[in-house]
Amino acid sequence: MTRPEYPDAERLDLVEQLHGHDVADPYRWLEDPDDPRTQAWSLAQDALFGGVRDTWSTRTSFRDRVQELLATGLITVPVWRGDRQFLMRRTAHDEHALLLTVDPDGTERVLIDPTVLDPSGGTTLDSWQPSKEGHLLAYQVSEGGTEESVVRVIDVVSGEVVDGPIDRARYSPIAWVPGAEGFYYVRRLAPDLLPEGEEQFHRRVWWHLLGSDPTDDVEIFGAGLDPMNYYSVSVSMDGRWLSISAASGTAPRNDLWVADLAEADRARPTLVEVQRDVDAQTSLHVGRDGRAYLSTDRDAPRGRLMVTTPGAWNYDRWTDLLSERDDAVLEGWAVLDGPELGDDPVLLAAWTTHAVGEISVHDLATGRRLDSVALPGLGTVSGLSERPEGGHEAWFSYTDHATPNSVFRYDARDRSTASWATPPGVVDLPTISAEQVTCTSADGTTVRMFVLSPAQRPTSPGPTILSGYGGFGVPLTPGFSATVLAWIEAGGTYAVANLRGGSEEGEDWHRAGMRGAKQNVFDDFTATAEWLIEQGWTTPDQLVISGGSNGGLLVGAALTQRPDLFAGVICSAPLLDMLRYEHFGLGATWSDEYGTVADPEEFGWLLAYSPYHHVVDTTVYPAVLFTVFDGDTRVDPLHARKMAAALQHATAGDAPILVRREANVGHGNRAVSRSVELSADTLAFAAGITDLESAP
Repeated sequence: MTRPEYPDAERLDLVEQLHGHDVADPYRWLEDPDDPRTQAWSLAQDALFGGVRDTWSTRTSFRDRVQELLATGLITVPVWRGDRQFLMRRTAHDEHALLLTVDPDGTERVLIDPTVLDPSGGTTLDSWQPSKEGHLLAYQVSEGGTEESVVRVIDVVSGEVVDGPIDRARYSPIAWVPGAEGFYYVRRLAPDLLPEGEEQFHRRVWWHLLGSDPTDDVEIFGAGLDPMNYYSVSVSMDGRWLSISAASGTAPRNDLWVADLAEADRARPTLVEVQRDVDAQTSLHVGRDGRAYLSTDRDAPRGRLMVTTPGAWNYDRWTDLLSERDDAVLEGWAVLDGPELGDDPVLLAAWTTHAVGEISVHDLATGRRLDSVALPGLGTVSGLSERPEGGHEAWFSYTDHATPNSVFRYDARDRSTASWATPPGVVDLPTISAEQVTCTSADGTTVRMFVLSPAQRPTSPGPTILSGYGGFGVPLTPGFSATVLAWIEAGGTYAVANLRGGSEEGEDWHRAGMRGAKQNVFDDFTATAEWLIEQGWTTPDQLVISGGSNGGLLVGAALTQRPDLFAGVICSAPLLDMLRYEHFGLGATWSDEYGTVADPEEFGWLLAYSPYHHVVDTTVYPAVLFTVFDGDTRVDPLHARKMAAALQHATAGDAPILVRREANVGHGNRAVSRSVELSADTLAFAAGITDLESAP
């Protein structure tokens, strides 16, 4: 490779004193996207990236194959309201999945098509919730990837908008009351009521009367509490019980309140504490049988399901229905109690064992295990649900590394499982080999990893992509990926590491990789990379690491801590300046995960690994591709800009440091065509760095 000619980037002589440490920040000016210097630098980076991309010989073939594989489409688990279904489906011709309803007579209709709302493809459907009777539907859309959800309500039969828009509803649940008189939801306070820079915070729970002006909505809850709180809200099927949960940012704990709406005005509920100032996560659901079900990791880091009588909210009144298992994490549950089952209602429970899903069947009264649900293979189960009014059926989705997401139906009458819906596209899928292996991290901890390769395992080391995440309790479980399959089909190996910081082994596993223990995540990742090399899967010259968001921080830290171990790095929408992350986007809500610079001890944690602050001059760095999105309101693209400038200045090698910038998309959902182009670029980058095009 020939060293690229990088755009000029002024280096400021900016050094700050933080808790007795001199901290340099030479590219502070790149934080401002409106600075003419930033704009000129970004345009020059665009030109640099475009020129290098033109040399990637595999890009067109990767683009075409990813497009073909994505033609499998998408289907989701149905949401039932009486005999009416709501579900999402995407065909090969759709840029976005469509929200459909199936009428009681079987007629299928499109309710929301994001491409009809915005032919450019920049509008996304963020969430939706039908009323309890199914005649109305609240939905939320945002534009340009900003995730700034706006709520509207439509009549399901006519399709007419009957309420909204209601803005500032980012991440808001919708909790309808019976009869659809109105709903509870979460909305931020108006910007003119807030201090500058805090417009993304200060959420409240509100009561909205259908058809009324949102300015007349009644504030129910949140005043005087942590301005970083996120709230969830739900109403039981019979409309009697309102529950509200509050969590400070992304902290792995929440407070919980409940109100009896039978004894109060819906606009003035009397809330009673269920859990307060407890280091645990708990959710509440009052069932059709009158019991309160509490899913919690309180004194049970792998999770358990407890029950109590409504009104007996003290923890000492809760009893186990499903006790914690020492080999699996509780992920979800469903109750089947229809009259067809007589005196034998059952409880279904979804679990993961080392990231692999299973469903067990239990006696509803006692929790005694009766059976297990047959699954197609070793994969991921999600969306386990039943009809809200009860019945004998449950639905769930299943996927694995080689199988597109499909929907299955379980019938408790004969304990049978059958395919209910498959993706609409028919695609020739490659046959691959998938195995789960174990590695040993620096402190002796066992770390698991999925290794995916062509059906005929390569006989010599070859091009390999290693990905991971390791944060916020997010597990990486088996799932269909067109990008991964295209890479394997081309002859590469793809590995997915289950690092500390996720929840693959429960909340203790998460906490072993957060705050002051964050280095464990990077050590785990290094261990998986070294294992792949030691076991003959790849070499440092053929290994590319890939991660996005918190996973971008992961690969950024790996890049600066072990630049010798990798040939390339794909770093998407990353966090990289960990001393200033709290000042931008939603960063202030993540301090419980990472720590805060305001605290001297926690500042030390962050400084110890912050990738931007560990770029060292005259180091030979691997090739790096930063992918950033101008509409990203979660992780500001400034992180990648500053890190790219630092690496381009410091590297003593010829491997390119590139920035791929994309407008009108954000951190989350995007149109299919946008996903295809992004995958084509990342795969072609990895192939070029590892010489995949000449691999057998």
